[in-house]
This record gives sequence, C-alpha cells and structure tokens, in this order.
Amino acid sequence: MAEIEVKRPNEDELNSLGVNNWSRWECEPSTFEWEYFSDETAYVLEGKVVIKTPTGEVEINKGDIVHFPKGLKCTWQVLEKIQKVYRLEE
Repeated sequence: MAEIEVKRPNEDELNSLGVNNWSRWECEPSTFEWEYFSDETAYVLEGKVVIKTPTGEVEINKGDIVHFPKGLKCTWQVLEKIQKVYRLEE
C-alpha cells in the first residue's frame, strides 16, 4: 500500500495546485481513527498532527502539502488545532 507523502511547497507550487479554491477543514486537539476512500491532497494552514499508520508515524505541520492514498487506515493525533484545505481525487 502507498504511504503518506509530505512535501514543503513554494508559492509557485501552491498557486499551480489552486489551493485557494480547495475545501477547508479544521479540528481541535483530539485523537480519532480515519480511513481514506479517495486519494486526498491537503495543505496545512495551521497546526500540528501525528498520523499513525500500520507501518509508522508521520508528523505534519503548518506549511506542509500532504498526500493521503486511497485505502489508507490511520489514527490522527491532533496535537495543536489544525486547519487545512484539501481536494479529493477520484
């Protein structure tokens, strides 16, 4: 199974992705299980999260672009309130 990919984009990359037109989501500090039924790309506007998968942990922070593959089952541990914009890909 594909894993979570984290990158630190520059302004040109953000503009070419069109992140200003993506849906917005936020969450207060908490822990919850999640499964991705579509590929998702997200840009973290604020916050800090540790995502635990069967193969390890990934930390995401403000300024990261994150790709979550379809079929991923994970646990989100929101350490600091997160705000992100995201798009789902079929």
